[in-house]
This record gives sequence, C-alpha cells and structure tokens, in this order.
Amino acid sequence: MRHGFVKVAAVTPKIRVADPEYNAGQIIERMEEALEQGAKLIVFPELCLTGYTCNDLFLQELLLHGAKEQLKRIADSTKGNDALVFVGLPLEKDHKLYNVAAALQDGEVLAFIPKTYIPNYAEFYEARYFSPGKRELEQVWFDGEEVPFGTNILFEADGMEGLTVGCEICEDFWTPNPPSTAHALAGATVIVNLSASNETIGKDKYRDMLVTAASARLLCAYVYTSAGEGESSQDLVFGAHNIIAENGTILKEAKRFVSDTVYADIDVHRLQMERRRMTTFCQPGDEDFYLVIPFELQQEETRLERTFNPMPFVPSDLTERNRRCEEILSIQAYGLKKRYEHTGSRTAVIGISGGLDSTLALLVTAKAFDLIGKDRKDILSVTMPCFGTTGRTYANACKLAETLGMTLMEVDIKESVTRHFQDIGQDMENHDVTYENGQARERTQVIMDIANKEAGLVIGTGDMSELALGWATYNGDHMSMYGVNVGVPKTLVRHLVRYYADTCGSEELKSVLLDVLDTPVSPELLPPVDGVISQKTEDLVGPYELHDFFLYYMLRCGFEPSKVFRIAKEAFAGQYDEETIRKWIRVFYRRFFAQQFKRSCLPDGPKVGSVAVSPRGDLRMPSDASAALWMAEIDRL
Repeated sequence: MRHGFVKVAAVTPKIRVADPEYNAGQIIERMEEALEQGAKLIVFPELCLTGYTCNDLFLQELLLHGAKEQLKRIADSTKGNDALVFVGLPLEKDHKLYNVAAALQDGEVLAFIPKTYIPNYAEFYEARYFSPGKRELEQVWFDGEEVPFGTNILFEADGMEGLTVGCEICEDFWTPNPPSTAHALAGATVIVNLSASNETIGKDKYRDMLVTAASARLLCAYVYTSAGEGESSQDLVFGAHNIIAENGTILKEAKRFVSDTVYADIDVHRLQMERRRMTTFCQPGDEDFYLVIPFELQQEETRLERTFNPMPFVPSDLTERNRRCEEILSIQAYGLKKRYEHTGSRTAVIGISGGLDSTLALLVTAKAFDLIGKDRKDILSVTMPCFGTTGRTYANACKLAETLGMTLMEVDIKESVTRHFQDIGQDMENHDVTYENGQARERTQVIMDIANKEAGLVIGTGDMSELALGWATYNGDHMSMYGVNVGVPKTLVRHLVRYYADTCGSEELKSVLLDVLDTPVSPELLPPVDGVISQKTEDLVGPYELHDFFLYYMLRCGFEPSKVFRIAKEAFAGQYDEETIRKWIRVFYRRFFAQQFKRSCLPDGPKVGSVAVSPRGDLRMPSDASAALWMAEIDRL
C-alpha cells in the first residue's frame, strides 16, 4: 500500500439459487484467487450466499439457517488474511428479515450493514420479505458474539492512512439521497456496493453514469459488484456488470454476462488530496454519528496493474483529443477577444520565430480577430532575426504571416544587440546567459515599442511547461500584455498546431504548420552550425514529455517525488530508462522551486485545464520556498 495504492476486487461467482453450501464454496474459491492477486478489498454481490432470486424461499427457516452457517465457514476461511471482504446474505433480527452485507476479516465478522431502501416496484418485490435498515447502531448475536448492525458503520484501515470504507446495497445507490453521500462526508474514501441489477436495454450505460458520477461527486472510489450467472432467469437476466471507478473515471469494468473478477488499483492518497483541495467538500454539521471499526492491513507494496498515460494533458482517444483541441483554441481566442473589447486596442503585435509557441499564438490571435470581426492585417507579425536565426525558421515565420493574411514586419536586431553588448562590455565570443538573454530582451523591447506605436497589445507566446521550468528570460519573452499560451503545456501545444493543420482547409498553410511541427524546439539564441539549429531546448532541460508528466502529477495530484518517479517508470517503460528519469526529475524539481519568482509576476492569460501556474489562481506559491524536503526525497530514489 506504499504511495497510497490499494488493490480492490469486484467478484461475481457462479452460484446456485437457494444453495448456500455450494455458493459458499464458490465464494471461498474466488476469494482465494483475489487474495493471490494481492487484493485487499474484495466485494461480492448482493445476497450471493443464497442467490438474489430466491423469492418466497427467503421465508424458509432452513435457507436462513444455512446462510448463517455458511457465512461462518467463509469467515473461517479468511483467517490469516488481512483483506476486508464483503458478502451479501439474508439475516433475521428481532423477527424481521434484512438484506445485509457482512464485513469479514481475519476470521471475524466485523459488522452487518443492512440495505436502507427496499424496492417494491416493477420486477423487484423485496418489500415482501425484507425490512429497511436504520442508521441507529444496534447489535445482533452471531456465532455467540455481539456484532454491530446498522447502516452508519465505516471500516478504517490501521495500516494505510486514508483508507476508510463505507458500504451500501444496490437500490440505496439509485435513490436521490444515497447512504454513500453520508458515508463520504463522514470520511469514507472507498464505497462498496453489493448489487443484483438485472439487464435491460441501455441499463448498463445508466449504471456507468451513476457509478462515475458518484465517484466524482463524492471524491471517492466506488466498487460496484453485481449478480450474474446462476441467478434464476425465470423473469430476469443478471449480467455481472462489475465496475470500479475513482474520482469520475472508470478504472475497470467487467464484460457483461461473464461471471468474472475485475481488479483495480485505487489511489487513496490522490482522493485525500482532491478532498483537501475542495474546501466545500464537508461542511460543519454534515457529519452523522458513525461507528468506525478498525481493521489491520499489513504494509506492503501493491503490485500495480494500473496504467498511467505518459501524456496526461493529451487524451489518447483521437476523437476526444480533437474535441479538446477545439475547446482549448476557443478558450484562448475568447479570452483574447474579451481583452480587445475591453481595451479598444487596434492591433496585435506578436514576435514570431517559426517555432511552435509563436505559431500557436498566431493561430489563436487570428481566431480571436475573426470572432471580433477585425481585419487580420491588424495582426503585426514581427520577425527579429539575430545571431541564432536559421533560414528554415525564418522562412516558416514569414510564410505563416503571409498565408494567414497578417502584416509581416522584419526588424533585424543584430546591430542593436551588438551595440548593447559593447555598452555593457559583453564579449561577443562569450556565449553565456548574458549573450542569450540580451537578444531575448531586445526582441521584447522591439515589440513592446511597436505595440505602443501602433495602438496594440503584445501577445505572449510562452507556454506553461516553459514557465514551470523557468525556461524564459525574465522581462524578455517572459513578459507580454496578454499570454494566450500560459495555460497550455508543451506536449499539448504540438497537438493544437497539428489539429489546426488538419482542419484549416488550406494546403499551403497546412504544409507550413507541418514543417513547424517537424522543427526542433529551440530559442535560437546561439549561432547555428552549418545553417542548422545548434541549441536544442530538450538537450538542455530535458524531454518536455517527462517534464509535463512530472508537472501534472506534482500539481494536479499532489504526489511526492518518489511516487511521481515510480509511476513515471511505469508510464515510460521501454522509452526512458530509470537513470534518465531520475536525472530529469531532479532537474524538474530544482528548477520548479528556483524559478517561482518568474511565475509570481506573470501577465494575464487564460486557464484552459485543471493545471495552471498563474499566481492569481491555481499556484499561489512563495517565490523563495525551500525545495529541501523534495530534493531530499529525490536523493533517496
């Protein structure tokens, strides 16, 4: 359970209706399989010890007695294991019959949780047999001992901080005010649901929606297990539709009509982080009285089956990726449109280099001007060749401005930078940081002054990944009057430009954009070698796909460096070796902390996703925060 991961299992055994002995054998067999796979939370369906479809047989003493005896057998089979197991059965208490979930661990029955809402409509007639459970805590005698009985019971792991489990049963989940809401507010990070939901056309999609929405709304994991093969098909068919979701995302889902087990690795620490972020999650007075039952969980490292997208900012599905790109371009363009409507500025001034970021800024500005109804000729695309400019990037910059119908301006800054270096005593052969930044600041001065002269706004081109690393010249490309790319990570910039190329409808523009995409990322501040770019950003600061991965899981998920490192090894297996990942994660954290002062004074720009570095929004971080705690953990990797 290191790093907050815990493996859970949703299990549907093949049963026989009204045969508790056979069913117990199947449950034990499937439970042992789940234990071998490392599952620490194992959930079986509603009334699985007898079968959900017993109907009037539920009133038979022999069946009820048999279910109790076989529950003892199952409980005995859990001895020596630390997994928390939930099994459904009918249980009589005070001459009333209840549909309950028994919680078992290490040979003991920890509690019985009764179903709260008893259906009595359509094909479900449970009210004929079962009474609704109550919140008030009671005791029931079972196997010579008093066992807690009630809906307001939670199970808290001693060996894993944050793992608290609540339980509801089938219909509870479909109601306007499900018990799971109160469970989550009382501290449950994982909700289990023992269900027997029959199949009708489209019902599987509705279940998906309910499970996904519950896990998102409650910031929890939701383990839904449903009855399947072996239930009576007299009037209904049960599909064993097992679902495991976390925070609005389905992690695993069973193929229906197959009595199978699905596993998933729940990230409990991420759920805790999400709740810390949402200060409205639990208001005073929301809590109800709960009995919290501790259960022992041995410390071990969960064998991960969960996968991690190496590009968390980029949807892997093409349709979703295209939809995301269109949405982001719209957010950027409408943000800029509002700024022009407010300021009444006449022109836009953009320093263009033929690189990815300035290309995206050009495309966004064109879209914004189209929305306003302004002439694209009022977009002043300024190319400023200097010592590092190559013929390829210069040509692409010019072609972009021309094909987009903008005004192209050229200001050669070599002479002014040379004079400036003479003024400050900078050796032209010393290609240090002064040599590089002097060019960047001169470019910024040029476009700022052009903006003043032409009643315009300087449109910033820098992206979020560069800001995270501090890969920007302070008061150079770091500064603008509105930064359209400030919320877009580098890995997504590439896809946005590609999407525009594929949808622009112009072969000439598409050809230029594809060549830009094929050009190495570079600030072009050092002289080229034989006309070819000599300064490649990713050779200096590391691969942007790694840095974007680190950025996402650090800021969005709040993971510690050791956890980010662990999942990075999983995500980039076969692409980057362990030493390479270790090298660049150290660079990322060192630069992220050291360069906060640049982010603390960012110009305005639109947030487009769930991660942002604006000092006025998502990242309110002191410029002089110490990185010692994070770097010390990296040293131990």
